[in-house]
Amino acid sequence: MKALVAVKRVVDYNVKVRAKSDGSDVDLNNVKMAINPFCEIAVEEAVRLKEAGTVSEIVAVSVGGSGCQEQIRTALALGADRGIHVEVDGTVEPLSVAKLLKAVVEQEAPDLVIMGKQSIDGDNNQTGQMLGALTGMGQGTFASEVKVGDGSVEVVREVDGGLQTVSLKLPAIITTDLRLNEPRYASLPNIMKAKKKPLDTFTPDQLSVSVKTHVTQSSVAPPPERAAGIKVEDVAQLVDKLKNEAKVIS
Repeated sequence: MKALVAVKRVVDYNVKVRAKSDGSDVDLNNVKMAINPFCEIAVEEAVRLKEAGTVSEIVAVSVGGSGCQEQIRTALALGADRGIHVEVDGTVEPLSVAKLLKAVVEQEAPDLVIMGKQSIDGDNNQTGQMLGALTGMGQGTFASEVKVGDGSVEVVREVDGGLQTVSLKLPAIITTDLRLNEPRYASLPNIMKAKKKPLDTFTPDQLSVSVKTHVTQSSVAPPPERAAGIKVEDVAQLVDKLKNEAKVIS
C-alpha cells in the first residue's frame, strides 16, 4: 500500500508573525519556517501505518517555492521514502493546490492520501475537500483515529456534536486533526539519510495544470492592541463600571 502525504511550508508556530511596514504582506525576512503542524501529524500517521506493516511506501509532496524542499527533507527524515516538489512561485490558492495534487495522485496512484485538515497561515480548511471532489475519492476529514482494513479505512471524525465514525473504500483521502497523534522528532542519523533519498521536482506545466489566481490580498494588518485593564475595589464598583461605562449589563 502506498501513502501520499502532503506537507506545507509555513512560518513556525512559535514565531510571532509581523506585518510589513507598508501593510502589503507578512514579513518573512529571517523568519524560521517549518512544516505545518497538521501536516506533521499526517506524516506521523503515515509513518505509524508503515511501522505497523500496513503501508509499504510513503511519498511526501509539497507545492510552493524552492524553499519547500526543506520541509520535504524533514518529512523524509521523519520516515517518508521519497519526495515530490511541485515548484510554484508566489502564493498558491487551495483550489490550485488541489488541482496539482490531483495530478500527482493520478501519477502516483496512492491507496491513501493523508494531509493536514488546514494550514496555520491561510487557515482555509479547503484543500482536502477540494481534492476529494476533483478525484472522486472518499474523504474522512478531521480524523482523530484511523484504522486501515482490507480495502477500506475506518476514520473517527471530530464533529460539533462529538465523534462520527465513517468507513471509506480505498483509495481515500484523510485530513488529520490535532488529537490523531503526537509527531516525533527527527533523529540526526535520519536527517543525514534524508539527504540521499530521492526528491523529484515538477512544474505545473509538466503536470498539465494551469495555476490561476482568484483572490487578491488587499492588505495585512496586526490586530488592535488591547486597552490596559483597571483594578476595582469591590464587586459593587465592578458592577457599576459594567453597567455605566462598559454598558454590557443593565
